[in-house]
Amino acid sequence: MNKLATSCAAMALLLAACGTEEPADSPMAGMSAEEHAMHMGGGGGTTDSSGATVRSMVALTTDQQRALGVVYAPVTRGALTRRIRTVGSLAAPEPNVVDVAPKIDGFIEELHVASTGQPVTRGQPLLRLYSPLLVSAQDELLTARRLYSSIDPSAEDARARASQMLDAARRRLEYWDITPEQIQLLEETGEVTKTLTLVSPVDGVVLDKSVVEGQRVMAGMRLYQLADLTEMWIDAEIFEQDMQHVAVGSMAHMEVAAYPGKHVMGRVSFVHPTVDPAARTNRVRVSVDNSDLQLKPGMFVTVYFDVSLGDDLLSVPLDAVLFTGERNIVFVRHDDGTLMAHDVTLGSRAGDRVQILSGVSEGLTVVASANFLVDAESRIGGTGGTMAGMDHGDHQMTPPPDSAAAEHEHHD
Repeated sequence: MNKLATSCAAMALLLAACGTEEPADSPMAGMSAEEHAMHMGGGGGTTDSSGATVRSMVALTTDQQRALGVVYAPVTRGALTRRIRTVGSLAAPEPNVVDVAPKIDGFIEELHVASTGQPVTRGQPLLRLYSPLLVSAQDELLTARRLYSSIDPSAEDARARASQMLDAARRRLEYWDITPEQIQLLEETGEVTKTLTLVSPVDGVVLDKSVVEGQRVMAGMRLYQLADLTEMWIDAEIFEQDMQHVAVGSMAHMEVAAYPGKHVMGRVSFVHPTVDPAARTNRVRVSVDNSDLQLKPGMFVTVYFDVSLGDDLLSVPLDAVLFTGERNIVFVRHDDGTLMAHDVTLGSRAGDRVQILSGVSEGLTVVASANFLVDAESRIGGTGGTMAGMDHGDHQMTPPPDSAAAEHEHHD
């Protein structure tokens, strides 16, 4: 807001100057309003070998400083912290998501879990699957067992081959997710089971159900997708200039739009190895405990990283830095009260302050407000001109040429 106000004031002064009629012998006589403004703004000032505008020293009286709204601040050294803010969405952790799929062809005989979103526990029956292949495999197991039992123990070779056939029949059923207990029961009773019961491999909820009763299914077809939601992932995008402050193990706290006032803590568990070339962001993954299951996949969250930049860093107020596009400038007040532009190298921003890597030293005093107007005066000084109401000779605020006459006529 301060920058906007000072910018408007500067433009008003420049436009006022442009509206003043110039003497015929003035170097600015005949200039357009745009050329006049550029000249008064220092656009036609002296440049150095690199093409950068040369800024002259500025001396302001107390009244001038008050009129321009100049405020000073010291260059300090100390601890700097920064808050990085981004947004993300909640998702189920990939390792906690499982698909339930049959390993044989068959038909859905009965659904025990028939709706999406239903909670399940490990070992809970999900469905019964009828498969002719399953019936055939059980018959082969019972035949192999009868053959093994019928061979005389003295016929070692024949008995060994029969044992191998029996083991192969058992493994075939195991490969189809028949439990050892079911196989043992089959061998003890000799009763063939027409259906196979598929059970939940995890505690969690049903994210997706893809079948109905009576449907024919193929081996490998996904019937259910289940997920353990006691932990959640948040994928957040971090700008590449902030990546130096975020790493695996960094703490983060989140605000969930669905629960105003609720703060959730998490930790960075993974940093993606690539940067989005279009958005110039890097994705990071934050893992969050969700034991109470209040967090749901798809919820939006605001993520904050409070990072320490260092304990002994040089910094100035952010408003003290003039960003020209090619240079970063601060105006330093010398002991005699004059202001001189200094090029500075900036580090990281920390709230309303910015780290200084080089250009100024601790203890110096810099302009922290109205530096845009001070810069305009500095550049005008380089052209030999002056801002409206400013006199570089004695550095006093002077009224416009017609002000005195107008005031006299008013009193008359």
